[in-house]
Amino acid sequence: MEPVIATTSKSEDAKDDPELSLRWSARLSLTTRILAVNILAIALLAGSLFYLDNYRDELTAERLSQARLQTQIISDALNLQTETNREDLITDFATHLDGRLRLYDQSGAKVIDSFDLAEPTYELRDPEAQPWQKDVARMLDQAIEFIVLSKPITAFAEPDMDTVSAWPELKLLAINTQPNSAVRYAPDRTPVIIAASHLPSTDHILLLTSNARDITRIVRAERSNVVLVIFLTAIVSVLLSLFLARTIVTPIRKLARAAVRVRLGRAPEITVPRMPDRRDEIGQLARALADMSGALSYRIDATEAFAADVSHEIKNPLASLRSALEGLDRVDDPDLRRQLLDVANDDVRRIDRLINDISEASRVDAELARAKFQQVDIGKMLDQLLAAREQRDTNESAKIAFARPGRGVAIVMGDDDRLERVFSNILDNAVSFSPPDGLIEILATLDASEVVIQISDQGPGITPEQRKNVFKRFHSDRPAGEAFGKNSGLGLAIAKTIIEGHEGTIEAIDRPDGQQGGCFEIRLPKAARGTAA
Repeated sequence: MEPVIATTSKSEDAKDDPELSLRWSARLSLTTRILAVNILAIALLAGSLFYLDNYRDELTAERLSQARLQTQIISDALNLQTETNREDLITDFATHLDGRLRLYDQSGAKVIDSFDLAEPTYELRDPEAQPWQKDVARMLDQAIEFIVLSKPITAFAEPDMDTVSAWPELKLLAINTQPNSAVRYAPDRTPVIIAASHLPSTDHILLLTSNARDITRIVRAERSNVVLVIFLTAIVSVLLSLFLARTIVTPIRKLARAAVRVRLGRAPEITVPRMPDRRDEIGQLARALADMSGALSYRIDATEAFAADVSHEIKNPLASLRSALEGLDRVDDPDLRRQLLDVANDDVRRIDRLINDISEASRVDAELARAKFQQVDIGKMLDQLLAAREQRDTNESAKIAFARPGRGVAIVMGDDDRLERVFSNILDNAVSFSPPDGLIEILATLDASEVVIQISDQGPGITPEQRKNVFKRFHSDRPAGEAFGKNSGLGLAIAKTIIEGHEGTIEAIDRPDGQQGGCFEIRLPKAARGTAA
């Protein structure tokens, strides 16, 4: 970015609209915000990892319920068997359930253990002998349990003295005769399911333990799938965020640099990129800025040209005034001194007229931009203007004929005073070119969606080569015999500016009836029906 910025964020004049202001993210770049929004969505997706912890709890609870039911069924089956058959039945059940069955007598001593009768159905694994991937998985398990505030689960270890008193789960059976179950973590953090129940009609206790490694395997497999999806989604999201940031931030930076260069004026002609291939809001912004820059450049050039013209036009009467004043000191003839004073007075009046017209020309654009347009009846306004001119006797010997349009026909949206100034300037121009007792005709008609006003005179007319020049500032092609300096050459230029400010057009044309003379045609958009005045 260009280092020079016209306004700062602390400037009182630079306060944003509350709807557009940013609070906590005001210091973040657009790229950072785009990445943050997309990464936040990924973070929400990552929250599904915590759901897997609940899923594991549900699996564990279901396995505990099954274990309680299994111990109760096995206890009922053992109660129907003789003591000699119990060992075979316990071995068969332990093999089918992939668990370890133990039977304790009334004194709490272990009398039967399936691991003593057959090969062990499971083995608790030493985490030190496992690969590092398992350590990472266990660390992830512990981190998620810590974040979701899971209930702590005690570690499992085979008791040194395998009696009823060594098992906390069996102590509850002394209070509650219903089957009991619990879960503990093996050394490798896989759940060990523990379930116990009484044999009916006896004080014997059956204990079932099993290492439910499949629960951990299922949860970790699902977690791996989710992590893979999150990882791939994060990569795609970051790439799309960078692409989106590039398509938004890069052109905005180029536009900002061009805008700063325009303000600093570091190049004679600064081109703001228009981005014609983009049909989105960025393209609209680029073209709007390019148009604004072009309009600004045009206004600057016009202002510079206007200032040069003003300087030139004022120098002429000032030079004449200086010559007249200098001649007064060297002239003793009273008649000649009076002539020099008359010249000086004329020059002062000319300068005053120039200053007034220049002030009017320089203000017209700004005043039109602030003006609130209302409905203007052109016919009524021209009637009032002609009556005022007749009263002030500004038409000299010329006669004015106005074909007044019907009521409500010539209605436009505009500024009444400014439009009146337009017609007054054109009438002044027509009067100055009209021959003695000449006729000036005004016609206001409706042409489709435009109100057309034509003002014709019987003067020498305007040649096609001069029809564009007459609207230039300080252009003066006055009729013979007119006093020098009576006109500033700004009247028609002001009229053109006002008409264009009303989205209309003004041009010099031949008289519609083919007779000699000049004609100015003004076209203004007709006011839409229902437009409030």
